[in-house]
Amino acid sequence: MKDQHDELLNILNAISSEMALKKLWQSTPPADEALSSTQPFCVDTLTFCEWIQWIMLPKLESMAQSKVPLPNNSDMFSMAEEAFKRAEQDTTTLLGLILQLDNCLRTAH
Repeated sequence: MKDQHDELLNILNAISSEMALKKLWQSTPPADEALSSTQPFCVDTLTFCEWIQWIMLPKLESMAQSKVPLPNNSDMFSMAEEAFKRAEQDTTTLLGLILQLDNCLRTAH
């Protein structure tokens, strides 16, 4: 059976690649104050893509690489679906990857 941590790393890499391909990847990080928001998804300080890139991806990647227990409840797809309604890019593939991410974290391995 495939290791959940390895599966998660593959999905995170695919999300990063897709965001770069769709020009949703930023080369400059947001200000530290923006990254320290206490709101879910940092909705008061970051765009959803910024949150994915600067908070969600590094945190989950670190957890997967360290082989620590992963969260077993995830519903990022709903937020992504809403956030990407305003995107100029075709985010169909990215939405599918975020759904895979949710499913990976919900699945007990």
